[in-house]
Amino acid sequence: MIRAIVAVDEKWGIGRDGKLLFSVPEDMAFFRETTMGKTVVMGRKTLESFPGGKPLKNRVNIVLSADGKARGGCVGVSSLAELRSVLRRTEGDVYVIGGAKVYAELLAFCAEVLVTKIDADGKADVFFPNLDKNGNFRLIGESGEKESNGYRFRFTRYCNIRPEKL
Repeated sequence: MIRAIVAVDEKWGIGRDGKLLFSVPEDMAFFRETTMGKTVVMGRKTLESFPGGKPLKNRVNIVLSADGKARGGCVGVSSLAELRSVLRRTEGDVYVIGGAKVYAELLAFCAEVLVTKIDADGKADVFFPNLDKNGNFRLIGESGEKESNGYRFRFTRYCNIRPEKL
């Protein structure tokens, strides 16, 4: 199953100047626990934003980029057809982890989207599609309000009622 995982601000913003909008330790822990041992798909800029530009440990890291170049410890693909081929040989769940372009390309194929909604305006310059305004997605779960590092947030789960097959 393909899922996406993302943290958004109140305007569905996900980043600014190539960086995350907020530091929310509880959300980072949720991300780590959810994706550990799984396959993650990201764009080149997302990989480069990680410490040292290195892939996430204990996960299969796939980078979808125009050049399809494999980058230290990552599988490189340049198209959805190549990604489909690689995923056929991959076991277990797949998580799309960004950035905006990769989310936009793969959202239709995601059966679920795990969204951490942060109650703040991060003055984003890149955005995730607003799932509340997308007829294919339904909110199916929501945590109570939490607070971490001065930010109020909640974990939500959306289901794609018509996921496309990759």
